[in-house]
Amino acid sequence: MRIVDLARVDARMAHLVGGKAAGLGELLSAGETVPAGFCLTTRAHREGAVPTGELLAAYRDLGGGPVAVRSSATTEDLPDASFAGQQDTFLDVTGPDALVDAVTACWASLHTPRAVAYRRANGIDEDSAAMAVIVQRMVDARTAGVLFTANPVTGCRTETVIDAAPGPGTTVVDGSADVDHHVLGPDPPRTAAGCLDTAQLARLHATGRRVQQHFGAPQDIEWVFDHDGRLWLLQSRPITTLFPPPPPTDLPQPRVYLEFGHLEGMLRPFTPMGMSLFRAAAAAVADLGGIRTDPVDGPPQIVDTAGRPYLDLTDFVRHRTGRALLPETLRLYGPRAATALTRLMDDPRFAPQRGRPYRLGTLLRIALSFAPALTVGAVRALARPTQARRRALRLPEEAREHVIPPAALDSAAATQRLRFAQRLQSSFFHSRGLRRAVAPLATGMLASRIAALLLSGAADSGEVDAVLRGMPHNVTTEMDLRLWQLAAHAHEHRGLLLHTPPAQLAERHRNGTLPDIGLTAFLDAYGHRGAAEVDVGVPRWAEDPAPLFAALANYLRLTDPEQAPDRRFAEAARQAEAALTRLTRRARTTRPVRARLAHFLLRRARALAGLRELAKFSWLHPLAESRRQLLAAGQELAARGLLDRADDIMFLHLREAYAAAAGEDLRDLVARRRATHEREARRRRVPGLLLSDGTDLEALAPSGPAPDGALVGTAAAPGVASGPARVVLDPAGARIEPGEILVAPTTDPGWTPLFLTAAALVTETGSPIAHGPTVAREYGIPAVICVPDATRTVATGQRITVDGAAGTVRIDD
Repeated sequence: MRIVDLARVDARMAHLVGGKAAGLGELLSAGETVPAGFCLTTRAHREGAVPTGELLAAYRDLGGGPVAVRSSATTEDLPDASFAGQQDTFLDVTGPDALVDAVTACWASLHTPRAVAYRRANGIDEDSAAMAVIVQRMVDARTAGVLFTANPVTGCRTETVIDAAPGPGTTVVDGSADVDHHVLGPDPPRTAAGCLDTAQLARLHATGRRVQQHFGAPQDIEWVFDHDGRLWLLQSRPITTLFPPPPPTDLPQPRVYLEFGHLEGMLRPFTPMGMSLFRAAAAAVADLGGIRTDPVDGPPQIVDTAGRPYLDLTDFVRHRTGRALLPETLRLYGPRAATALTRLMDDPRFAPQRGRPYRLGTLLRIALSFAPALTVGAVRALARPTQARRRALRLPEEAREHVIPPAALDSAAATQRLRFAQRLQSSFFHSRGLRRAVAPLATGMLASRIAALLLSGAADSGEVDAVLRGMPHNVTTEMDLRLWQLAAHAHEHRGLLLHTPPAQLAERHRNGTLPDIGLTAFLDAYGHRGAAEVDVGVPRWAEDPAPLFAALANYLRLTDPEQAPDRRFAEAARQAEAALTRLTRRARTTRPVRARLAHFLLRRARALAGLRELAKFSWLHPLAESRRQLLAAGQELAARGLLDRADDIMFLHLREAYAAAAGEDLRDLVARRRATHEREARRRRVPGLLLSDGTDLEALAPSGPAPDGALVGTAAAPGVASGPARVVLDPAGARIEPGEILVAPTTDPGWTPLFLTAAALVTETGSPIAHGPTVAREYGIPAVICVPDATRTVATGQRITVDGAAGTVRIDD
C-alpha cells in the first residue's frame, strides 16, 4: 500500500504512515475537523522512488490546487520524542511538479544532520527510521497557532496554553514573530485579547480537553481558524517534555512533594528493584523509631515518580509550625527550592489547618528510642573522640561479615534468595554497630553547626567551611587517595593504562591478562561501590571496573608534583588547621567564651565529622550482597523461561519478583519497564518540588539577578578557581585533565575519583551536605551546586571561574 486516505488511518498503522499521519487519523476517528488528505506511506519510501502516477492520481482526487506537504516519519511524534521541526513541511504547494519536488524534499529531510543528531540523542535506531508524507488541502487561515493541553513550562496539567497569531501560523511554530500568549485555567475563559475572541478561546480550550481525553495524555495541537470561523486541527502529538505527575492518591488534594534522591547523587532514575529495596530500607529505618509501615512498600510519604523518590510534605506545609521551619530547612536543597516553597505558602489551597502532621505518641516513641543512646553517645564522643571513632569504624567490617549468606543459599530457589535480599536491609538498620556509629558522626556534624552559630558575626560561613577542609577519617576520601596510590605505583604500565580503552582494560582484568597493579586488593575493599550505588539495580565496580581505569588514566596524566592529590589533600588539611587557629584567635578579642567553645567544637568536628560517609558506605555491603542474590534469582527465572536474562529482575518490584518466582511470566512487563527506564535516564532535569497536578514549582520561582552575567547556584565549598570546563554527564569513562573544572548534572561517591584532578566542581543539583560537595571541601576544591542547566549553558573547553563562597560561576570565554 503506497497511498492511503487519512480517513482510513489509525494509530495501529504508525509503522506504515508515521506518527503525524497516525495522529491525524485518530483525530478524524474522534470526530474532529481535519483537512482532507492522503498519506504516501513508508512502503514507497523504502522502495526508493516516488510513485508519480499514484501520487498525482490521489492529488487529482483531492481536487488539485494548493496543498500542504508534511513529513510523517515513523520516529516522529513518539511519546518520548516529538521531532518538532526536525523534518520538513511545505505549504501552498501547487501543481504536479511542485508536489513531486516537495515529496522528494520531505524524504531527504529524514537524513539531515539535525534529524540524525536528534535520533542519536534520543537513542533511536537509524534502521527504524522511515518517512511517510502527508498531503492535505490548504486551509485559508485567518488565525492559527499552537495549543498545549498542559503547561509545557511548569508541567501543570490543569492549565491550557494557547499561542496565536494572524495568518497561517508559521510565525508561532518557528518563533519568528511576537504572538498572543494565553494561559487558561481549568474553567472556560471569560475574557480575551489579541487575535482571538472569547468564544474562540473557549472553543480551543474545550477542543484541547476533548483531544487529550481521546489520546489519554497531554497534547501539543496545531490549529487554524479559517475566514469562515471554522476550526481545523492540523496535528496532535504528545507533549514529550513533561515530567510525569506523582501517582494518584486518595489523600486531600493538592499535594506537594520534594525530590530527595539528589542528596545521594541520584539524578538518574532508580531501577524498579532499586526503588523497591530503597523503600524496604526506609521501612526498616521507620521501624527503628517505632513507626510501623509495610516492610516492602515502606512509608507512604515516600512516592515513586518516574523512578525518583519524592517525599510528601503536604501535611507539614499545612501545619503552622512546620511551614515556619520548612523554607530554611530547604535551603540545604538549594535557594530556588526554598523560594518556591515560600511562594507556595501564599496559595490558599495550602493554608494552615488544624491538626498535626504527626502523632504525639509516635514522636514520644522516637524520642524514647533514640534520645538516651544519642545523648550518651554524644557525650562520650565529645569527651573521648578517638575512642568513639574507633568504635564507629568497626561498622563496615561488621556489615561485611553480617551479609555472608548461609551455605544452603547457594542451592536455594529464587524465592529464598529474594527473602534473604529483602531481610538484609532490615537487619543492617537494626544492627548494634549502626547504632554505635550514629552518635559520633552526628556529634561531629552537629559540632560544626553549633560552632558556626557561636561565631556568627565574627566569621562568615565560608570561613567556618574552610576549617572543614582536608577532613580526616572519611572513607570516600581514603578510597580516592588509595586509587591515586595505585596510579602512582603503576607508572611502568603507564602506556597501557593511558592508551587502552577502559572497557578493554576491565575485560583484561576479568580474564586475568592484565598486569598486577593492585586493583584486586582495591576492589576487595571498595568493589561494592560505584556510581548511583544506592540503586541495587546498577552494577558495582567489582562487576565493571571500567570507571576505575578511566580515573587511573586521569591520574597518570598528572605531571605536576604539587598537584598530586595526596599533597593537595595534605595542604587542604594544613590550611584548615591554620584557618581554625586564625578564626578563633580573632573571635577571642570580642567574645572570648564563645571563641573557646567554638574552638573546642571545631576540633571535635575535625575529629568526628569525617565519619559522615561511614553509615552509607557500610550499608552498601548488604546492598551489594542483595544484588548478588537477586541476579542469582534472575538467572534461575531466566532458565525457567520467565525472564529473558538475569538482570531483567532489576526491572521488577520485589512483590513482582516473588510472583515471577511463583511462575508468572513477566517478560512483557520487563520490556516496557526497560524502555521507560532508558527514556527517563536521558532526562536532563528533574523537578525538585512537584505538585500533584505535575506543576514544577521551581519553574514558577523567579530567578534572581546574576552578578555580571554569572550563573548563580549555591555555595558548597569555598575558594576560587579558573580553568577550562569539562562537561561530564556520566562518570564511566570520563576524563578530567589536571586543572579542568568538572561540570556535571550531579555527583555521588562514584564520581569522586574525578575530583582528584579537577580544579573545581559545578553541578546542577545537590545539597551542601551531600557527598559530592562534602568531598570537594575535604579536597580543598571550590564547588558551586544547584546551578540550573549548567551542563547545557557551559560548554567543554570554555574558560570559567568558580567562586565557591559566593556561589557563582562566571563564563570568561
